[in-house]
Amino acid sequence: MSKVFQIIPKHTKRVNGTTLTPEMTIIVTTQSHTTTPFYNGAKEVQEAYMRLYGFDYKKACCSANDFDFKKLD
Repeated sequence: MSKVFQIIPKHTKRVNGTTLTPEMTIIVTTQSHTTTPFYNGAKEVQEAYMRLYGFDYKKACCSANDFDFKKLD
């Protein structure tokens, strides 16, 4: 059973030549029933940011603290 989340960056973050801005909002569907989209190392979040914005989550040293999220389902 999957869950759908909207993920919104809290602030602008510039690290290692990458930039994350609050306008870079994504919608992610997790593969399992969970209360947070960051439960498994944010695998789905990383993939969505790379696919939509070409943003490297790991290179920017992001964590769950850099984002707000809302459950959509």
